[in-house]
Amino acid sequence: MIELKEENIEAVLQEAIDTIRPQSSRLVSITKRVEKVDTLAFYDVANQIRNERLFWTSTAEAYTLVGAGSAIEIIARHNRFETAEQIWNNLLEDAVSNNPYDVPGTGIVAIGGAAFDPEKEKTALWANFEPIRFTVPEYLLTEHEKDYYFTMNIVVREDDHPRQLANQLKREERKLLESLPKYGEDTHIVGRHDISPNKWKQTVKLATNEIQQSHVDKIVLAREVRLKLDKEADSGNVIRKLLSTQPNSFIFSFEQGRDCFIGATPERLVKIRESSLFSTCLAGTAPRGETEEEDARISYHLFHDQKNRGEHDFVVQMMKKAIESYCTDIDIPDEPVVYPLKNLQHLYTPVTARLNEGNSILDIIKNLHPTPALGGTPREESVAFIREHELLDRGWYGAPVGWLDNRDNGEFAVAIRSGLIQGDEASLFAGCGVVKDSDPEEEFEETNIKLTPMLSVLEGEK
Repeated sequence: MIELKEENIEAVLQEAIDTIRPQSSRLVSITKRVEKVDTLAFYDVANQIRNERLFWTSTAEAYTLVGAGSAIEIIARHNRFETAEQIWNNLLEDAVSNNPYDVPGTGIVAIGGAAFDPEKEKTALWANFEPIRFTVPEYLLTEHEKDYYFTMNIVVREDDHPRQLANQLKREERKLLESLPKYGEDTHIVGRHDISPNKWKQTVKLATNEIQQSHVDKIVLAREVRLKLDKEADSGNVIRKLLSTQPNSFIFSFEQGRDCFIGATPERLVKIRESSLFSTCLAGTAPRGETEEEDARISYHLFHDQKNRGEHDFVVQMMKKAIESYCTDIDIPDEPVVYPLKNLQHLYTPVTARLNEGNSILDIIKNLHPTPALGGTPREESVAFIREHELLDRGWYGAPVGWLDNRDNGEFAVAIRSGLIQGDEASLFAGCGVVKDSDPEEEFEETNIKLTPMLSVLEGEK
Protein backbone atom coordinates (compact mmCIF):
# COMPACT_ATOMS: atom_id res chain seq x y z
CA MET A 1 0.00 0.00 0.00
CA ILE A 2 1.22 3.47 -0.87
CA GLU A 3 0.97 6.03 1.97
CA LEU A 4 0.63 9.67 0.93
CA LYS A 5 0.78 12.79 3.15
CA GLU A 6 -0.50 15.30 0.59
CA GLU A 7 -3.55 17.18 1.94
CA ASN A 8 -5.02 18.37 -1.37
CA ILE A 9 -7.61 15.88 -2.69
CA GLU A 10 -6.92 16.64 -6.33
CA ALA A 11 -3.16 16.22 -5.83
CA VAL A 12 -3.66 12.83 -4.15
CA LEU A 13 -5.85 11.65 -7.01
CA GLN A 14 -3.39 12.98 -9.59
CA GLU A 15 -0.46 11.10 -8.06
CA ALA A 16 -2.46 7.89 -7.78
CA ILE A 17 -3.51 8.09 -11.44
CA ASP A 18 -0.02 9.01 -12.66
CA THR A 19 1.50 5.90 -11.06
CA ILE A 20 -1.23 3.42 -11.99
CA ARG A 21 -0.37 0.36 -14.05
CA PRO A 22 -1.68 0.50 -17.66
CA GLN A 23 -5.21 -0.82 -18.15
CA SER A 24 -5.78 -1.29 -14.44
CA SER A 25 -7.46 0.44 -11.51
CA ARG A 26 -6.63 1.13 -7.89
CA LEU A 27 -8.36 2.21 -4.72
CA VAL A 28 -7.61 5.68 -3.36
CA SER A 29 -8.55 6.40 0.25
CA ILE A 30 -8.48 9.90 1.80
CA THR A 31 -9.25 10.54 5.48
CA LYS A 32 -9.76 13.83 7.28
CA ARG A 33 -10.84 14.86 10.75
CA VAL A 34 -14.16 16.74 10.86
CA GLU A 35 -16.37 18.55 13.31
CA LYS A 36 -19.03 16.64 15.22
CA VAL A 37 -21.52 14.91 12.90
CA ASP A 38 -24.89 13.39 13.74
CA THR A 39 -24.27 9.76 12.75
CA LEU A 40 -27.95 9.07 12.12
CA ALA A 41 -28.26 12.20 9.96
CA PHE A 42 -25.30 10.92 7.94
CA TYR A 43 -27.02 7.53 7.57
CA ASP A 44 -30.29 9.19 6.55
CA VAL A 45 -28.72 11.46 3.93
CA ALA A 46 -26.62 8.60 2.57
CA ASN A 47 -29.84 7.14 1.19
CA GLN A 48 -30.17 10.18 -1.09
CA ILE A 49 -26.67 9.73 -2.49
CA ARG A 50 -26.29 5.96 -2.72
CA ASN A 51 -28.77 3.11 -2.32
CA GLU A 52 -26.46 1.07 -0.10
CA ARG A 53 -25.83 1.96 3.55
CA LEU A 54 -23.93 0.34 6.40
CA PHE A 55 -24.10 0.99 10.13
CA TRP A 56 -22.10 -0.44 13.02
CA THR A 57 -21.79 0.75 16.58
CA SER A 58 -20.53 -0.50 19.90
CA THR A 59 -22.82 1.45 22.22
CA ALA A 60 -20.77 0.65 25.32
CA GLU A 61 -17.70 2.27 23.76
CA ALA A 62 -19.35 5.15 21.82
CA TYR A 63 -17.72 3.81 18.66
CA THR A 64 -19.62 4.08 15.37
CA LEU A 65 -19.04 3.44 11.67
CA VAL A 66 -21.49 4.64 9.02
CA GLY A 67 -20.94 3.80 5.37
CA ALA A 68 -22.53 5.20 2.21
CA GLY A 69 -22.24 3.54 -1.18
CA SER A 70 -19.74 0.93 -2.31
CA ALA A 71 -16.26 1.57 -3.69
CA ILE A 72 -15.19 -2.09 -3.55
CA GLU A 73 -17.09 -5.33 -2.92
CA ILE A 74 -15.31 -8.40 -1.57
CA ILE A 75 -17.45 -11.46 -2.28
CA ALA A 76 -16.43 -15.09 -1.79
CA ARG A 77 -18.53 -18.22 -2.25
CA HIS A 78 -15.94 -21.01 -1.83
CA ASN A 79 -13.30 -21.24 0.91
CA ARG A 80 -14.93 -17.98 1.84
CA PHE A 81 -12.72 -16.72 4.69
CA GLU A 82 -9.46 -17.62 2.97
CA THR A 83 -10.65 -16.22 -0.36
CA ALA A 84 -11.94 -13.00 1.22
CA GLU A 85 -8.65 -12.45 3.02
CA GLN A 86 -6.67 -12.99 -0.19
CA ILE A 87 -8.84 -10.48 -2.06
CA TRP A 88 -8.45 -8.02 0.84
CA ASN A 89 -4.66 -8.36 0.90
CA ASN A 90 -4.43 -7.96 -2.88
CA LEU A 91 -6.60 -4.84 -2.67
CA LEU A 92 -4.38 -3.27 -0.01
CA GLU A 93 -1.18 -4.08 -1.85
CA ASP A 94 -1.91 -1.64 -4.68
CA ALA A 95 -4.10 0.87 -2.81
CA VAL A 96 -3.18 4.48 -2.10
CA SER A 97 -4.01 5.74 1.39
CA ASN A 98 -3.88 9.27 2.76
CA ASN A 99 -4.69 8.78 6.44
CA PRO A 100 -2.56 10.62 9.03
CA TYR A 101 -4.60 9.30 11.98
CA ASP A 102 -3.77 6.20 14.00
CA VAL A 103 -7.44 5.59 14.75
CA PRO A 104 -9.10 2.17 14.32
CA GLY A 105 -11.80 2.11 11.67
CA THR A 106 -10.41 4.98 9.60
CA GLY A 107 -8.76 4.74 6.20
CA ILE A 108 -9.50 1.61 4.20
CA VAL A 109 -12.22 -0.24 6.11
CA ALA A 110 -14.28 -3.23 4.96
CA ILE A 111 -17.67 -3.73 6.64
CA GLY A 112 -19.83 -6.82 6.20
CA GLY A 113 -20.62 -10.33 7.26
CA ALA A 114 -21.12 -13.95 6.33
CA ALA A 115 -23.79 -16.61 6.15
CA PHE A 116 -24.23 -18.98 9.08
CA ASP A 117 -23.83 -22.10 6.94
CA PRO A 118 -22.85 -21.75 3.26
CA GLU A 119 -23.67 -25.43 2.71
CA LYS A 120 -27.32 -24.95 3.65
CA GLU A 121 -29.57 -24.58 0.60
CA LYS A 122 -30.10 -20.87 0.04
CA THR A 123 -33.69 -19.60 -0.14
CA ALA A 124 -35.20 -16.56 -1.81
CA LEU A 125 -35.41 -14.84 1.59
CA TRP A 126 -31.63 -14.25 1.56
CA ALA A 127 -31.20 -13.76 -2.19
CA ASN A 128 -29.35 -10.45 -1.71
CA PHE A 129 -26.85 -11.75 0.86
CA GLU A 130 -23.74 -13.66 -0.22
CA PRO A 131 -21.91 -16.43 1.73
CA ILE A 132 -19.43 -13.70 2.63
CA ARG A 133 -19.48 -10.07 1.60
CA PHE A 134 -17.49 -7.04 2.70
CA THR A 135 -17.97 -3.52 1.41
CA VAL A 136 -15.40 -0.74 1.33
CA PRO A 137 -17.80 2.24 1.43
CA GLU A 138 -17.40 5.21 -0.89
CA TYR A 139 -17.91 7.44 2.15
CA LEU A 140 -17.25 6.43 5.75
CA LEU A 141 -17.94 8.35 8.95
CA THR A 142 -16.05 7.13 12.02
CA GLU A 143 -16.89 8.26 15.55
CA HIS A 144 -14.13 7.36 18.00
CA GLU A 145 -13.80 8.71 21.55
CA LYS A 146 -15.99 11.75 20.66
CA ASP A 147 -13.84 12.59 17.64
CA TYR A 148 -15.10 12.29 14.05
CA TYR A 149 -13.29 11.23 10.89
CA PHE A 150 -14.51 11.23 7.30
CA THR A 151 -13.01 8.85 4.73
CA MET A 152 -13.55 9.00 0.96
CA ASN A 153 -12.77 5.87 -1.05
CA ILE A 154 -12.73 5.94 -4.83
CA VAL A 155 -11.49 3.58 -7.53
CA VAL A 156 -9.47 5.41 -10.19
CA ARG A 157 -8.32 4.45 -13.67
CA GLU A 158 -5.59 5.84 -15.89
CA ASP A 159 -7.97 7.97 -18.01
CA ASP A 160 -9.80 9.57 -15.06
CA HIS A 161 -9.69 13.34 -14.48
CA PRO A 162 -8.49 14.27 -10.96
CA ARG A 163 -10.21 17.66 -10.80
CA GLN A 164 -13.57 16.26 -11.88
CA LEU A 165 -13.35 13.46 -9.32
CA ALA A 166 -12.23 15.84 -6.57
CA ASN A 167 -15.17 18.18 -7.23
CA GLN A 168 -17.62 15.27 -7.05
CA LEU A 169 -16.16 14.09 -3.76
CA LYS A 170 -16.35 17.58 -2.26
CA ARG A 171 -19.99 18.07 -3.32
CA GLU A 172 -21.11 14.79 -1.79
CA GLU A 173 -19.00 15.39 1.32
CA ARG A 174 -20.87 18.66 1.98
CA LYS A 175 -24.23 16.99 1.55
CA LEU A 176 -23.37 14.14 3.91
CA LEU A 177 -21.78 16.21 6.67
CA GLU A 178 -24.06 19.25 6.74
CA SER A 179 -27.55 17.74 6.62
CA LEU A 180 -30.01 17.35 9.49
CA PRO A 181 -31.71 14.05 10.35
CA LYS A 182 -35.15 13.30 8.94
CA TYR A 183 -36.36 10.28 10.85
CA GLY A 184 -39.11 8.20 9.36
CA GLU A 185 -42.34 7.37 11.13
CA ASP A 186 -42.75 4.47 13.51
CA THR A 187 -44.15 1.25 12.12
CA HIS A 188 -46.83 -0.88 13.73
CA ILE A 189 -47.16 -4.63 13.42
CA VAL A 190 -50.45 -5.52 11.74
CA GLY A 191 -49.77 -9.21 11.22
CA ARG A 192 -47.59 -11.92 12.76
CA HIS A 193 -46.99 -15.43 11.46
CA ASP A 194 -44.91 -17.85 13.53
CA ILE A 195 -43.48 -20.24 10.95
CA SER A 196 -44.64 -23.83 11.72
CA PRO A 197 -44.47 -23.60 15.56
CA ASN A 198 -45.71 -27.16 16.16
CA LYS A 199 -43.25 -28.60 13.66
CA TRP A 200 -40.48 -26.56 15.29
CA LYS A 201 -41.35 -28.09 18.68
CA GLN A 202 -41.25 -31.53 17.06
CA THR A 203 -37.77 -30.69 15.76
CA VAL A 204 -36.73 -29.82 19.33
CA LYS A 205 -37.96 -33.25 20.42
CA LEU A 206 -36.08 -34.86 17.53
CA ALA A 207 -32.93 -33.05 18.67
CA THR A 208 -33.31 -34.27 22.28
CA ASN A 209 -33.63 -37.84 20.95
CA GLU A 210 -30.50 -37.34 18.85
CA ILE A 211 -28.59 -36.07 21.89
CA GLN A 212 -29.77 -38.95 24.09
CA GLN A 213 -28.73 -41.55 21.52
CA SER A 214 -25.38 -40.08 20.40
CA HIS A 215 -22.34 -38.22 21.66
CA VAL A 216 -23.84 -34.82 20.71
CA ASP A 217 -24.23 -32.60 23.80
CA LYS A 218 -26.14 -29.61 22.42
CA ILE A 219 -27.94 -28.51 19.25
CA VAL A 220 -29.03 -24.91 18.74
CA LEU A 221 -32.31 -24.57 16.87
CA ALA A 222 -33.61 -21.29 15.49
CA ARG A 223 -37.00 -20.27 14.19
CA GLU A 224 -38.52 -17.47 12.11
CA VAL A 225 -41.41 -15.10 12.72
CA ARG A 226 -42.75 -13.22 9.70
CA LEU A 227 -44.27 -9.80 10.33
CA LYS A 228 -46.51 -7.54 8.29
CA LEU A 229 -46.07 -3.82 9.02
CA ASP A 230 -48.46 -0.95 8.41
CA LYS A 231 -45.87 0.87 6.28
CA GLU A 232 -42.37 0.41 4.92
CA ALA A 233 -39.87 0.39 7.77
CA ASP A 234 -37.24 3.14 7.81
CA SER A 235 -33.99 1.50 8.88
CA GLY A 236 -32.61 4.77 10.23
CA ASN A 237 -35.59 5.05 12.55
CA VAL A 238 -35.15 1.42 13.64
CA ILE A 239 -31.48 2.13 14.43
CA ARG A 240 -32.44 5.20 16.44
CA LYS A 241 -34.86 3.15 18.54
CA LEU A 242 -32.36 0.34 19.03
CA LEU A 243 -29.80 2.88 20.23
CA SER A 244 -32.24 4.15 22.86
CA THR A 245 -33.51 0.75 24.01
CA GLN A 246 -30.53 -1.60 23.72
CA PRO A 247 -27.53 -0.20 25.64
CA ASN A 248 -24.39 -2.34 25.85
CA SER A 249 -25.16 -3.87 22.46
CA PHE A 250 -23.61 -3.90 19.01
CA ILE A 251 -26.14 -2.31 16.67
CA PHE A 252 -25.77 -3.07 12.97
CA SER A 253 -27.52 -2.48 9.67
CA PHE A 254 -26.55 -3.86 6.26
CA GLU A 255 -28.54 -2.78 3.22
CA GLN A 256 -28.47 -4.92 0.10
CA GLY A 257 -30.90 -3.67 -2.50
CA ARG A 258 -34.38 -3.52 -1.00
CA ASP A 259 -33.42 -5.72 1.96
CA CYS A 260 -31.91 -4.60 5.26
CA PHE A 261 -30.45 -6.97 7.85
CA ILE A 262 -30.57 -5.14 11.15
CA GLY A 263 -30.27 -5.88 14.85
CA ALA A 264 -28.81 -5.24 18.29
CA THR A 265 -26.64 -8.09 19.54
CA PRO A 266 -24.98 -8.30 22.96
CA GLU A 267 -22.51 -10.93 21.79
CA ARG A 268 -19.05 -9.88 20.65
CA LEU A 269 -17.25 -12.57 18.71
CA VAL A 270 -13.80 -10.95 18.62
CA LYS A 271 -12.13 -7.54 18.71
CA ILE A 272 -8.52 -6.80 17.71
CA ARG A 273 -6.69 -3.60 18.66
CA GLU A 274 -2.92 -3.41 18.10
CA SER A 275 -2.65 -7.24 18.37
CA SER A 276 -4.65 -7.35 21.61
CA LEU A 277 -7.59 -9.73 21.36
CA PHE A 278 -10.86 -9.32 23.25
CA SER A 279 -13.74 -11.76 23.06
CA THR A 280 -16.93 -12.66 24.89
CA CYS A 281 -18.54 -15.88 26.00
CA LEU A 282 -22.28 -15.20 26.19
CA ALA A 283 -24.62 -18.15 26.72
CA GLY A 284 -27.43 -18.75 29.17
CA THR A 285 -30.45 -16.43 29.03
CA ALA A 286 -33.25 -15.26 31.32
CA PRO A 287 -35.74 -12.37 31.27
CA ARG A 288 -35.44 -9.24 33.42
CA GLY A 289 -37.69 -8.91 36.45
CA GLU A 290 -40.36 -6.25 36.85
CA THR A 291 -39.02 -5.30 40.30
CA GLU A 292 -35.52 -5.22 41.78
CA GLU A 293 -36.36 -8.19 43.99
CA GLU A 294 -37.71 -10.26 41.10
CA ASP A 295 -34.74 -9.26 38.92
CA ALA A 296 -32.28 -10.36 41.62
CA ARG A 297 -34.14 -13.65 42.07
CA ILE A 298 -34.08 -14.41 38.33
CA SER A 299 -30.39 -13.46 38.19
CA TYR A 300 -29.61 -15.83 41.09
CA HIS A 301 -31.44 -18.73 39.44
CA LEU A 302 -29.75 -18.05 36.09
CA PHE A 303 -26.31 -18.14 37.70
CA HIS A 304 -27.04 -21.40 39.54
CA ASP A 305 -29.07 -23.16 36.84
CA GLN A 306 -27.31 -26.34 35.74
CA LYS A 307 -28.56 -26.22 32.13
CA ASN A 308 -27.52 -22.61 31.58
CA ARG A 309 -24.16 -23.04 33.31
CA GLY A 310 -23.52 -26.14 31.22
CA GLU A 311 -24.34 -24.24 28.00
CA HIS A 312 -22.07 -21.43 29.07
CA ASP A 313 -19.16 -23.74 29.87
CA PHE A 314 -19.46 -25.30 26.40
CA VAL A 315 -18.82 -21.85 24.93
CA VAL A 316 -15.93 -21.04 27.26
CA GLN A 317 -14.08 -24.29 26.52
CA MET A 318 -14.60 -23.92 22.78
CA MET A 319 -13.36 -20.34 22.87
CA LYS A 320 -10.16 -21.37 24.64
CA LYS A 321 -9.53 -24.21 22.19
CA ALA A 322 -10.27 -22.02 19.16
CA ILE A 323 -7.78 -19.24 19.96
CA GLU A 324 -4.94 -21.06 21.73
CA SER A 325 -3.06 -21.89 18.50
CA TYR A 326 -3.30 -18.26 17.34
CA CYS A 327 -2.66 -16.43 20.61
CA THR A 328 -0.55 -16.15 23.73
CA ASP A 329 -1.30 -14.66 27.18
CA ILE A 330 -4.84 -16.06 27.21
CA ASP A 331 -6.86 -14.93 30.23
CA ILE A 332 -10.32 -16.43 30.97
CA PRO A 333 -12.01 -16.09 34.40
CA ASP A 334 -13.06 -19.30 36.17
CA GLU A 335 -16.69 -18.26 36.58
CA PRO A 336 -19.14 -16.12 34.59
CA VAL A 337 -21.06 -13.10 35.81
CA VAL A 338 -24.65 -12.12 35.04
CA TYR A 339 -24.78 -9.44 32.34
CA PRO A 340 -28.05 -7.43 32.34
CA LEU A 341 -29.60 -5.85 29.25
CA LYS A 342 -32.89 -3.98 28.91
CA ASN A 343 -35.08 -7.02 28.20
CA LEU A 344 -32.80 -9.96 28.99
CA GLN A 345 -29.88 -11.05 31.15
CA HIS A 346 -27.11 -13.46 30.21
CA LEU A 347 -24.21 -15.39 31.66
CA TYR A 348 -21.04 -13.60 30.54
CA THR A 349 -17.32 -14.39 30.58
CA PRO A 350 -14.73 -11.99 29.07
CA VAL A 351 -11.66 -13.31 27.23
CA THR A 352 -8.37 -11.49 26.52
CA ALA A 353 -5.26 -12.66 24.68
CA ARG A 354 -2.37 -11.54 22.48
CA LEU A 355 -2.65 -12.31 18.75
CA ASN A 356 0.46 -13.93 17.31
CA GLU A 357 2.25 -12.14 14.49
CA GLY A 358 1.14 -13.35 11.07
CA ASN A 359 -2.42 -14.14 12.15
CA SER A 360 -5.47 -12.02 11.36
CA ILE A 361 -8.95 -11.40 12.69
CA LEU A 362 -10.37 -13.52 9.86
CA ASP A 363 -8.26 -16.46 11.06
CA ILE A 364 -9.89 -16.16 14.47
CA ILE A 365 -13.42 -15.81 13.06
CA LYS A 366 -13.00 -18.84 10.82
CA ASN A 367 -11.96 -20.89 13.84
CA LEU A 368 -14.62 -19.53 16.21
CA HIS A 369 -17.69 -19.71 13.98
CA PRO A 370 -20.14 -21.10 14.77
CA THR A 371 -19.78 -20.95 18.54
CA PRO A 372 -21.59 -23.52 20.71
CA ALA A 373 -24.05 -20.74 21.56
CA LEU A 374 -25.23 -20.67 17.92
CA GLY A 375 -24.41 -24.15 16.62
CA GLY A 376 -23.91 -26.63 19.42
CA THR A 377 -21.36 -29.22 20.48
CA PRO A 378 -19.63 -31.01 18.92
CA ARG A 379 -19.64 -28.43 16.14
CA GLU A 380 -19.61 -30.65 13.05
CA GLU A 381 -22.37 -32.98 14.24
CA SER A 382 -24.63 -30.23 15.59
CA VAL A 383 -24.33 -28.12 12.43
CA ALA A 384 -25.08 -31.22 10.31
CA PHE A 385 -28.29 -31.74 12.30
CA ILE A 386 -29.24 -28.07 11.86
CA ARG A 387 -28.55 -28.25 8.13
CA GLU A 388 -30.82 -31.27 7.71
CA HIS A 389 -33.66 -30.55 10.12
CA GLU A 390 -33.94 -26.83 10.89
CA LEU A 391 -36.96 -25.22 9.25
CA LEU A 392 -35.29 -22.04 7.98
CA ASP A 393 -32.40 -20.70 5.99
CA ARG A 394 -30.54 -18.64 8.63
CA GLY A 395 -28.72 -16.53 6.08
CA TRP A 396 -26.64 -14.02 8.04
CA TYR A 397 -28.54 -14.64 11.29
CA GLY A 398 -26.26 -16.13 13.95
CA ALA A 399 -23.17 -15.45 11.85
CA PRO A 400 -20.24 -12.99 12.13
CA VAL A 401 -20.86 -9.35 11.19
CA GLY A 402 -18.42 -6.50 11.65
CA TRP A 403 -15.43 -4.73 10.14
CA LEU A 404 -11.65 -4.77 9.59
CA ASP A 405 -9.22 -2.05 8.54
CA ASN A 406 -5.89 -1.83 6.73
CA ARG A 407 -3.98 -1.59 10.04
CA ASP A 408 -5.11 -5.04 11.28
CA ASN A 409 -7.78 -3.68 13.62
CA GLY A 410 -11.29 -5.05 13.55
CA GLU A 411 -14.34 -6.15 15.47
CA PHE A 412 -17.04 -8.74 14.84
CA ALA A 413 -20.20 -9.68 16.70
CA VAL A 414 -22.61 -12.59 16.39
CA ALA A 415 -25.74 -11.43 14.54
CA ILE A 416 -28.47 -12.44 16.97
CA ARG A 417 -31.47 -10.34 18.17
CA SER A 418 -31.92 -9.44 14.53
CA GLY A 419 -34.27 -9.30 11.59
CA LEU A 420 -34.40 -8.98 7.84
CA ILE A 421 -36.58 -6.02 6.80
CA GLN A 422 -38.08 -6.10 3.30
CA GLY A 423 -40.23 -3.05 2.76
CA ASP A 424 -43.37 -3.41 4.86
CA GLU A 425 -42.51 -6.97 5.90
CA ALA A 426 -39.84 -8.42 8.16
CA SER A 427 -38.51 -11.77 9.29
CA LEU A 428 -37.25 -12.01 12.87
CA PHE A 429 -35.09 -14.85 14.14
CA ALA A 430 -34.40 -16.42 17.53
CA GLY A 431 -32.80 -19.64 18.72
CA CYS A 432 -32.17 -21.72 21.81
CA GLY A 433 -29.78 -24.42 22.93
CA VAL A 434 -31.36 -27.87 23.04
CA VAL A 435 -29.85 -30.43 25.43
CA LYS A 436 -30.94 -33.95 26.41
CA ASP A 437 -33.64 -32.88 28.89
CA SER A 438 -34.98 -29.83 26.99
CA ASP A 439 -38.72 -29.24 27.01
CA PRO A 440 -40.08 -28.04 23.62
CA GLU A 441 -42.64 -25.68 25.19
CA GLU A 442 -40.01 -24.05 27.43
CA GLU A 443 -37.60 -23.68 24.52
CA PHE A 444 -40.34 -22.10 22.41
CA GLU A 445 -41.01 -19.60 25.20
CA GLU A 446 -37.29 -18.80 25.42
CA THR A 447 -37.27 -17.87 21.74
CA ASN A 448 -40.26 -15.59 22.36
CA ILE A 449 -38.22 -13.77 25.02
CA LYS A 450 -35.32 -13.34 22.59
CA LEU A 451 -37.63 -11.88 19.93
CA THR A 452 -38.66 -9.06 22.28
CA PRO A 453 -35.99 -6.43 21.39
CA MET A 454 -36.77 -6.41 17.66
CA LEU A 455 -40.53 -6.79 18.12
CA SER A 456 -40.57 -3.76 20.42
CA VAL A 457 -38.81 -1.41 18.01
CA LEU A 458 -40.89 -2.49 15.01
CA GLU A 459 -44.15 -2.14 16.92
CA GLY A 460 -43.54 1.54 17.75
CA GLU A 461 -45.54 3.69 20.12
CA LYS A 462 -49.30 3.72 19.92
